[in-house]
Amino acid sequence: MTLKLLLKYLLSAGIITLVSEMVKRSDKAGALLAALPFVSIITLFWVHFESAPELRAQKTADHMYYIFWYVLPTLPMFLLFPAFQRWWGFYGALGGSAVLTIALFALLRVITARFGLML
Repeated sequence: MTLKLLLKYLLSAGIITLVSEMVKRSDKAGALLAALPFVSIITLFWVHFESAPELRAQKTADHMYYIFWYVLPTLPMFLLFPAFQRWWGFYGALGGSAVLTIALFALLRVITARFGLML
């Protein structure tokens, strides 16, 4: 394993650990940390530094463009998970949220294709 890959693993695990520990202290602060686009920003740095110089601008721009579109179908899950959990318990809510998100991704793809956006 290369040092760079190990650093990626440690940074990712560190962010997840930080957020889960923060939730223990404050639901609101933990949610705020989780909502920040840490993964997107860190990935943006890796894409920038690991891409050929002539491709950097396009690769990072494409990365952010697709993130915008892919975030949209995940948003309803955050609102509906609490209701799903009341109805179906924790694991049912996870499953229901996954099914909902997959269905919304499919719908997004159909809708955007009608406007010439191929996601």
